[in-house]
Amino acid sequence: TITAMEIWVDNASYPTEKIGANSHSYRPLGLGYANLGAMLMSRGLPYDSDAGRAYAGAVTALMCGEAYARSARIAAHKQPFEGYERNREPFLQAMRKHQAHADGLPSTEVPPSLLSSARGVWADALALGQDHGYRNAQATVLAPTGTIAFMMDCDTTGVEPDIALVKYKKLVGGGLLKMVNHTVPEALKRLGYNDPEIEAIVNHIDEHDGIEGSPQLKKEHLPVFDCAFAAPGGERTIHYMGHIRMMAAVQPFLSGAISKTVNMPNDTTPDEIAKAYTESWKLGL
Repeated sequence: TITAMEIWVDNASYPTEKIGANSHSYRPLGLGYANLGAMLMSRGLPYDSDAGRAYAGAVTALMCGEAYARSARIAAHKQPFEGYERNREPFLQAMRKHQAHADGLPSTEVPPSLLSSARGVWADALALGQDHGYRNAQATVLAPTGTIAFMMDCDTTGVEPDIALVKYKKLVGGGLLKMVNHTVPEALKRLGYNDPEIEAIVNHIDEHDGIEGSPQLKKEHLPVFDCAFAAPGGERTIHYMGHIRMMAAVQPFLSGAISKTVNMPNDTTPDEIAKAYTESWKLGL
């Protein structure tokens, strides 16, 4: 994908001459992902948990490290981006920071194969970059993905958790489209539920638009299915700090920004908003 995006730089059109000149000089790319929230759910990991954040960080590290390793390999055959030489030392320092964060991923929360791959690819990315430079000044960013995520049959967009296990989308011209999370059965299977139990829980979700109150679901598994919005008649949601901490977990492996909604309840006070803002700065956002 990085190779394809790199080819696009010279074949794309740009909205202004200045943006075009910057794109040709620095060749910034924007590799990202969708469906992170559903992936964590499928593995039985709550979005708002140390394990969920560690896994998300490792996946993002692997993506970004591979992107820069590929960028360095392309630079070996073409040349680094135009502004690389005068930015070489600070650029390599930024790469070392990425690598240091990859080395700091918690080994107790991430599967060994994923952890070793994430760390190994950053070692490659740095070594290749030191030899050849990089073709692209930026490689990764987390876009909202929006409608395109659902066109790809994703349950969640970008780095977001699910908004709700059952969603209703208004259609142009009238009517509603009911969208049900398709990851729940996979998550339940991983958590050890048998087929009749899974069927009963899914039926409960379909009937009540949420999983709370399902008699077959163990209480300790409720956090796995927490969403940004509470279900009708339900109480559970992901705390707004859970959204902020997830951004802090993945930002060290991005060269661009994150498009992300931090959902806060209607009764949130100005002091709570200020505290969340301050905490986000402490987390490096």
